Amino acid sequence: MSPEELTAMTRYQVGALKAFLDAEGMPLHHVKPHGVLYGMMYRDKEVCRAVYEGVPKGITVFGLAGTLHEEIAKELGLPFVAELYGDVKYSKDGTLVIDRKKKQFQTLAEEAQAHIKSQVENGSVTAVTGEDVQLPIGDHQVSLCCHSDSPGAIEIVTAARLIIDQFNKKHFSL
Repeated sequence: MSPEELTAMTRYQVGALKAFLDAEGMPLHHVKPHGVLYGMMYRDKEVCRAVYEGVPKGITVFGLAGTLHEEIAKELGLPFVAELYGDVKYSKDGTLVIDRKKKQFQTLAEEAQAHIKSQVENGSVTAVTGEDVQLPIGDHQVSLCCHSDSPGAIEIVTAARLIIDQFNKKHFSL
């Protein structure tokens, strides 16, 4: 697809979503590209710019901090939320390791909890190669993504909810 087609596709899809939300009296809160497009966007400036140019001004975009997602959002004046992943592992450069066939954490409860807790509390993860990686989330708001088709998704989301609730209670007196 050309950059112009990517922009048009994004406008069309976001416009369709907005129409459904309007019919229910709900606002459009954010836009988050998914799948292969998400990965292409943090590697290819032209692709990222084309997609984000299709996002309505003032609408928040969710993306991978420290990548083109953040850079292009800033250039275009789009609010940015740093996205963390409860069920996806990271490479040593802080990008995502996408498996064609999703693999479950070896010891699901313990590994998932440690993976999520490290991101939420320390802004870091252990890369698939063993290095400790600091995630460049800075002072951005964060979102934690957990995919419903990941093996052990219910356990991962349960662990995430507990960790986030504890973190919020500790830091925000909720």
